[in-house]
Amino acid sequence: MTSDFYGTVYRMVRAVPRGRVTTYGSIARALSMPHGARQVGWALAACEDDRVPAHRVVNARGGLSPRARFGWPEVQRARLERDGVVFEADGRVSLERYLWTDWR
Repeated sequence: MTSDFYGTVYRMVRAVPRGRVTTYGSIARALSMPHGARQVGWALAACEDDRVPAHRVVNARGGLSPRARFGWPEVQRARLERDGVVFEADGRVSLERYLWTDWR
């Protein structure tokens, strides 16, 4: 992946408002990479910029994904809760309620 791709992913994630989430796949589809969710994940795993709210990116089912960026899913969950995201009983985020994909 090129640094241009990473930079684009980081800009997109910075656009996700507090209290909302997006998915790896949503970002990939917006970049015309319908099968590029894994590459989006790699970009976020490599991100060292604390201004990129990578905790706002969840998997396609609204679940949290363990990654080196946070250490444990509990850290990501705590950050999302501070943002105002309420979790379902099964530990997932309701994408129907919180998904944000307005990349304009």
